[in-house]
Amino acid sequence: MPTPTPLKIHPATPADIPALVNLIKALADYEKLAHEVTGKPEDLEQALFGPRPYAEAVLAWIEDTPVGMALFFHNFSTFLMQPGIYLEDLFVQPDYRGQGIGKALLRHVGNLALERGCGRFEWSVLDWNAPAIAFYQSMGAEIKPEWQICRVTGEALAAFGEM
Repeated sequence: MPTPTPLKIHPATPADIPALVNLIKALADYEKLAHEVTGKPEDLEQALFGPRPYAEAVLAWIEDTPVGMALFFHNFSTFLMQPGIYLEDLFVQPDYRGQGIGKALLRHVGNLALERGCGRFEWSVLDWNAPAIAFYQSMGAEIKPEWQICRVTGEALAAFGEM
């Protein structure tokens, strides 16, 4: 029996932008939201590595293949009066699912939250994604169905301040 190749998780670097963009596009395809991927690789690079980074990412690798990613940023809980980490996206390529990669990525970011003194680690999940919901619950996540996401983008965001 062949020896399993070890999984490596490391923080993204500017050289990883093409891999991250490919993973983001694969995630969008999976979520049936490919039409919403409108950013450019240079936008992502600026957001992650520019003078004021807005987010962070970690990549999961098997040998020289990027097989998964987690993209996250800090938020703040007024009730806890502590920072938190919000996981914007978690994705593992379909051919690599069921091997503990998603769990390893979640644990990695959860450990960062602990190391950074965060009071919570949270994310959203699409209500139709039953496999993801079951997976998150198996890891101890509480699904909060009473919360709804409010979002303003594009022209509505441009007009938002003028109301």
